[in-house]
Amino acid sequence: QVQLVESGGGLVQAGGSLRLSCATSGRTFNFNLYDMGWFRQAPGKEREFVAAINWSGSGTDYADSVKGRFTISRDNAKKTVYLEMSTLKPEDTAVYYCAARRTGWGSTARVGYDYWGQGTQVTVSS
Repeated sequence: QVQLVESGGGLVQAGGSLRLSCATSGRTFNFNLYDMGWFRQAPGKEREFVAAINWSGSGTDYADSVKGRFTISRDNAKKTVYLEMSTLKPEDTAVYYCAARRTGWGSTARVGYDYWGQGTQVTVSS
């Protein structure tokens, strides 16, 4: 089966940085054929889109709330996607999930993800 495992979450002060990783695996899972995304869910709120990257890494998309502060990237050889977060704010506090979507061979997407990780907690103190 397909597995997505997030890591790198933790407690950080406002203004600080964190790097999240999402390692993928699965006998039938070809990482190169999947667009990847990061989502987050804060307590009492719905899950929201954060960032996405297409299968080749040539296209990215960001929520307005994180644009200019977060960077999504991928290493297809390592089958891993990353989310570099800087200038963190208390409102960035959430559980962060990575997700995979079979690529449409175009740009990125904010919906239609097929596989999800278990999430990693990010807490930003003020």
